[in-house]
Formats: sequence, structure tokens, C-alpha cells
Amino acid sequence: MLAIRLAAGVAGLIALSLAANPAAAQGAAKPSDPQIAHIAFTAGQIDIAAAQQAAKQSKNKEVRAFAADMVRDHKAVNAKALALLKKLKVKPEDNDTSKSLVKQAADTKAKLAGLSGPAFDKAYADNEVAYHKTVNGALETTLIPSAQNAELKSLLQTGLKLFQGHQQHAETLAAGLK
Repeated sequence: MLAIRLAAGVAGLIALSLAANPAAAQGAAKPSDPQIAHIAFTAGQIDIAAAQQAAKQSKNKEVRAFAADMVRDHKAVNAKALALLKKLKVKPEDNDTSKSLVKQAADTKAKLAGLSGPAFDKAYADNEVAYHKTVNGALETTLIPSAQNAELKSLLQTGLKLFQGHQQHAETLAAGLK
């Protein structure tokens, strides 16, 4: 049950926080490239932290391998994002979506910290499924279409393909856990 609540909380978070700005909800304003960069980077950092938590708490070989993949892949994408921002001389802009993501991640981390063994593994895997589903949806429907810079848009599209693979991997992992 906790895994379902964690996953459901994350699943709604990004969609809700992307629409938290009344102007954005009315379609009058889209996130700017500096805001998009901050949202994407923050989402990656959150998944890195979750994976590092899983690497420390889990004893399950498959969970630990998945977590290692998440750290490696999200660090690589974030490094590319930072290099692009430096090249473009763009400073990521903190925003309500990024702040909401960080708060929700802290809540999820605390809930996961209270679990151990198979309960932790299942909750972590379920959370990863929901998180990637939501991030992928936000990339497809909001972040990529709103990006103005072609290089940023291309990086987001490349990240989306990678993160869709993460979602499939997380779904397979979660289906195998009890």
C-alpha cells in the first residue's frame, strides 16, 4: 500500500506542478528555456538521489543494478545539460515546478527510508515506474514542445528516449518484486 501511495504521489506531482502557475494552466505562458533546464536537471538529480538511496538500502541484486544504471545515465544526461547551458551562457532558473519536485522527493525519500528488505525494493521500483512515467509525460507534452532552443530541444528528446527505456526497465523490475 505504501508503494502505491508513493507512486501515486509522484505521478501527480509533475503534472500538477507544471500547471501550478495559473498563467501556464491557461496556456498563456510556457516555461522558458532556463526554467525547462532547471526542471530537467532537478528531475535528474532527484532520480540520482533515489538510486543512491536504493544502492545503500537494498540487498537485492537487480534493484542495486537498476539503481547503478540510474546514477550512471542521469549523471551523464545532466553533465550534457550543464555543458550545453555553459556553451549557451544560460543560467538555469529555479521555479515552482523545481521546488515542488524537490519537496516531493524529500517526502518520498523519508517514506522509503522507513522501509527495508522486499518492502523497500518494491516501493522503490514502483516509485521509479511512476516517476519515469510522469517525467516522460512532462517531457513529451510540456518541456520539449516549450523549448525554444534547438540544442536544448534535441537534448530533451535524447533524454526522453533514454528515460523511456528506464521506465520499461523499472516496470520489468517492479513486476518481478513482491
